[in-house]
Amino acid sequence: MKLGAFPVSLNVKDINKSKEFYENLGFKAFVGDITQNWLIMKNENSVIGLFQGMFEKNILTFNPGWNQNAENLDSFMDIRDLQKQLKEKGIKMLTEADETSEGPASFTIEDPDGNSILVDQHR
Repeated sequence: MKLGAFPVSLNVKDINKSKEFYENLGFKAFVGDITQNWLIMKNENSVIGLFQGMFEKNILTFNPGWNQNAENLDSFMDIRDLQKQLKEKGIKMLTEADETSEGPASFTIEDPDGNSILVDQHR
C-alpha cells in the first residue's frame, strides 16, 4: 500500500515561535502562509506542517499522489482505493472520502493509541 508523502502535522501554540525553533533545527519554509497560521517546513526529506488553531492534536499525514517535495507522482493509488482496502481489513473510518467522487479527497482514521491519521489527496 503506497500512501505517498509523509509529513507530521503539528498543532502549535505560536506559529512564529515554532517556525523559529524548527529553523534552528535546519528546517526551511517550503509552502504555506504564516498569516493564515499554517506553514510546511522541510529539512532534506523530513517534512513537518505547523498549524496554529486548526486542530486539537498532532496528526500523522499521508498525501497519495505526491512525493516529499509536493510534486505529482506519475502513478499512485487513489485515496478511494486505499479507503476500500483499509475498510476490508476492518479499519474503522472516522471520516470518509466520497467513493463516487474523483480528484481531491481525504479520510481520517485513528491508530490503537488514539493518534489521528489523515490521508489527504490533493489531486
